Amino acid sequence: MIKFVEKYVKLLAFHPEDIIVKTKVHSEDFIEILIYANKVDTKRIIGRDGNMIKALKTLMSGCKAKDKINYKISVNINEDNE
Repeated sequence: MIKFVEKYVKLLAFHPEDIIVKTKVHSEDFIEILIYANKVDTKRIIGRDGNMIKALKTLMSGCKAKDKINYKISVNINEDNE
């Protein structure tokens, strides 16, 4: 699922080479997905009124039903590429 998130986000981005996706495992049933992008791409990933990130979170909630793992997605500005 993490690879899918990375590919999806890179398709949305103007600068896919700047996208970094990391995971932080908090417990065996909770994983945080951290997406780092430049400022322009961050706005694009979140989308107007948050619609793009909401769609991604909805997809992840479907995976929760299948895998019994909770996912949290965070989108951050990558300060290195500014």
